[in-house]
Amino acid sequence: CQPVPKPESRVEVCDLNPCPPRWKVTPAGPCSSSCGLGLAVQLVTCVQILHGQEVLQEEHLCPVAEKPLTSVPCVIRTCSYEWSFSEWSECSTSCGNGIQTRQDFCLSSLTHKPVNPLFCRHFPKAIVVRGCSAGPCSEQEETLSPGAQLQPVTPATHLTTPAAATEHRNKDLDVPLPAGPWEQTQPSGGEEIMAKRSFLCVCGNLFLNATGIINMTGVESRDCTVAIGRPLREEISVTILESSLNCSAGEVLLFSGRMMWRTGCRKLPLSLINSRTNTLIVKQRVVLPGNGVILQYNSRTATKKYYQDCDQQLFGPQGEIVTPVQLPDERQEVVCRTFITVAPRQRISIRALNTDLGPEGNHTHFNYILVRDVSTMKTVVFRGKQQFLWQSTGSQAEIEFHE
Repeated sequence: CQPVPKPESRVEVCDLNPCPPRWKVTPAGPCSSSCGLGLAVQLVTCVQILHGQEVLQEEHLCPVAEKPLTSVPCVIRTCSYEWSFSEWSECSTSCGNGIQTRQDFCLSSLTHKPVNPLFCRHFPKAIVVRGCSAGPCSEQEETLSPGAQLQPVTPATHLTTPAAATEHRNKDLDVPLPAGPWEQTQPSGGEEIMAKRSFLCVCGNLFLNATGIINMTGVESRDCTVAIGRPLREEISVTILESSLNCSAGEVLLFSGRMMWRTGCRKLPLSLINSRTNTLIVKQRVVLPGNGVILQYNSRTATKKYYQDCDQQLFGPQGEIVTPVQLPDERQEVVCRTFITVAPRQRISIRALNTDLGPEGNHTHFNYILVRDVSTMKTVVFRGKQQFLWQSTGSQAEIEFHE
């Protein structure tokens, strides 16, 4: 090209539009488990390059469908011991709802033979009892599960006083209490108020008073769930005052607690259900509009102690969780627990702001936090100095502080 005149060098801007926002992933943090399968948390942020600099942007500006996972599986080493289980037993009932059980035993990963369960006591264990259904019962049979028994009671001659009926707000949630049977005795002119209050939506609420009446008739939703909560030292009993459920149409009432599970439809009126603990979930499933039940609940001091002295009970909507302190006279092998119950319409989010469970590299250190989602009975274990964010699928969670 020497004989040809060389043109001058030029630089032209080819594109003035900034690059679109993209996802940025930082290296994953420590594994949540010292052995076996765990989870590692990685920070995912939305960034954009502007004038050669990386600028943090709001997440909705990045493509949602392409967002990387914030938790990734990790394995540090194979566990020396692990829980193993037998096959599930047959359903405990020939019809309706019952339970299935299975045996658990500690297994050595080297010899694949059972060993003393003490070797597995620091590892989370899956459930050994679950619900089952053996098909519908006939008209003469009642659907009962071994979790609780229905007990006949005499009709209540005095449900509440008009003065008590006017105490219409839950102090903890500021939620109006549902309509009760006392409104049927109101003079002429109260029908409109009664009609409005009878359709007041109680679904999804958490009731924390010592006693009350819950009207679940005429609700708009097909599935209506309420929760009742009291301090740990108490237990809850529920009386079915009225029931218009259509059993042949598949309408049913379900009760669930930490130590019982019960479902039924027939022979509900004037029956008594004991929760045996301080929380109770009531779920009503209706098909025909207007059907439902009216409940009266009461609380009393528990007949048996079902909790440890270092256990704690928390109710929503927010709070701070600290490691429970054991009393000097308590056994050191006691596992301290924190129970969290929120309104059924809400979910639980637990963020660890500061954790120090001992050296991360020492795999013989058995300090860890176990978080259990009560609705699915799935557990997650956190160790070391890991900060984490855990979210529930239901309205109840349990936290165990080990060692």
